[in-house]
Amino acid sequence: MYNGKKIGIVIPAYNEEDLIDDTLNGMPSFADTIYVTDDCSLDNTAEIVKTFALRDKRIKLIQHNKNQGVGGAIASGFKDAIIEGMDIVVVMAGDNQMDSQYLPILLEPIINNIADFTKGNRLKPGYWKGMSFFRLIGNFILTFLNNLVSGYWHIKDPQNGYIAISTECLKKMDLDSLYKGYAFENDLMVKANVQHLRMKNVLIPALYGKEKSKIKYGKFIFKTSLFLIQSFFWRIWKKLIRTFHPIGVLYIFGMLSLLGGLISGIILSFTSLWPIVLLGSSLILLAFIADGLTGTLKK
Repeated sequence: MYNGKKIGIVIPAYNEEDLIDDTLNGMPSFADTIYVTDDCSLDNTAEIVKTFALRDKRIKLIQHNKNQGVGGAIASGFKDAIIEGMDIVVVMAGDNQMDSQYLPILLEPIINNIADFTKGNRLKPGYWKGMSFFRLIGNFILTFLNNLVSGYWHIKDPQNGYIAISTECLKKMDLDSLYKGYAFENDLMVKANVQHLRMKNVLIPALYGKEKSKIKYGKFIFKTSLFLIQSFFWRIWKKLIRTFHPIGVLYIFGMLSLLGGLISGIILSFTSLWPIVLLGSSLILLAFIADGLTGTLKK
């Protein structure tokens, strides 16, 4: 326990035989249960975890018969943590990228009722040491896109998987519907926003060592881009349009005006309907600004 709260740690692991032992050796003493999800690894990851579990009864191995992706592995751990009565669930990678000494600063905002959901942030000078230039630029771009899609304008480093979340909040989500792949982090944020969860960034330095990324960046960029577009409209529909929120009305009229203006403008060779195009663009921009300000005021 940590300050009277039962803490569960979920570790997704796929082909992590070289680093899972270092990860498990670094688990904090206050963790109540450690859920390691072996996502149908092709190496000895599961056997290594079983050996650790013999001497550390807190370790529970969850095995997938079919590879579900990192999101699916985390969701399996979430479900067991909820069933077993954990108060807060933490996610730590199986490749030893996440230093447990920083875990308390992820937990404190939730324990003190400042936030429901905390996420590590490496995007500050001095904290991104070891991150490649292209990876850093990619994270900045994804931060902006994710801010727009999720509505959490104050949250940086959305792809950082070092998170903590209240199980009471997890119960509000359909865990089976969460994205199975690497866009899991983005999907979790979008669904957290729809549930009105309070989210907070916590500065945590990047930790890079022997791990190798399993992300295929071309495929990731394409699939994540499509998913972000879909998620943006899903959030707008769920949170703003169905409830007739004023910002949702702005989005609707802005998009319809923009679309109508563009189509009509093409038909009429862009001669007379530019004002409608500009009106639509202005309404969408106004909706973005209002969405961002609303998120800022709620953080």
